[in-house]
Amino acid sequence: MILKHPDYSAPKGKTLFQLADERQRELDRAKPGGGKVSESSVDGDAGIGPAGDALLYSTSMAALHLTLDVIVYSQYREEILWGEIFRRAATATPVFILLVYLTHVDFSYRFPILRELAFFAGAIVAGCYLVFSGNKHGYFYVMKAAPPVGTLWIWSVIEMSLPYAVISALSVFGYTWWNGFNFF
Repeated sequence: MILKHPDYSAPKGKTLFQLADERQRELDRAKPGGGKVSESSVDGDAGIGPAGDALLYSTSMAALHLTLDVIVYSQYREEILWGEIFRRAATATPVFILLVYLTHVDFSYRFPILRELAFFAGAIVAGCYLVFSGNKHGYFYVMKAAPPVGTLWIWSVIEMSLPYAVISALSVFGYTWWNGFNFF
């Protein structure tokens, strides 16, 4: 049985792109406006809304909280108490949901500079407090405070635009250097 070589010549009928373009033109003509929908009238940022964002972000933040909690337990060579870790993450999750929801509603996006400044201040305070508590408090205090504060710090940095995030990170590094603190 001899195999035939494929036909590499141009398509003999309409391509899928041409068929899709024709169908789109038919749909555009059937619309009441009779024309193409403008890009400005399409809400491209509708997404899943603030409630969906809150659930999605808070799930990720709870996972980050769990991870930081396990890292802190391992850092101090303590036995990992999974029940306690899960209970703390479950306690923090409603707070995360509320914070994300409040920062993702339309009202907060109406004032982008204030939103950026709020995250900027939150990132600096959380970062500096995390460094301070790691250097000045005992391990038991750090084990309880580091995961939620670290989660809020990371979330604040992620929510900011790049220039604000870089300046906030430099501020925390400056605070650490100025006070002679260590990161580890």
